[in-house]
Amino acid sequence: MGQVLADEDQMEIRFISGESYEISVRGHRVVVDQPEQDGGDDLAPTPTELLVASLASCVAFYAGRYLTRHGYSRDGLTVSTRFDMAADRPARVSGVEIIVKVPTDLPDERRPALAAVVEHCTVHNTLRNPPPVSIELI
Repeated sequence: MGQVLADEDQMEIRFISGESYEISVRGHRVVVDQPEQDGGDDLAPTPTELLVASLASCVAFYAGRYLTRHGYSRDGLTVSTRFDMAADRPARVSGVEIIVKVPTDLPDERRPALAAVVEHCTVHNTLRNPPPVSIELI
């Protein structure tokens, strides 16, 4: 990638057992696994589920910041998501649906601005403008 990453930009993923891996980032730990039908123990979300959850939680974060910045409550803010997998190869997510339930005190005239803000969360921007990815075996 051509640049030195700061410690806060680095993650490490370590094999646990079966199909489970532990992700370490900034002192936090997250586990991923696979469903039983895919050889896992279904003890944690899959990496693909975390990808979609990352997008939806980024939308929630941007929505919450917008509400706070404009003096509205975050109470009742909920983001729901679902996704489809492509039927062909390569294996990938083929579609994501995100529904943002806004707090009742948000006036209708503020909805277009909120929609514009959440459409441009960092994760969504990244998916729209994918970065180069390099994978190196050592």
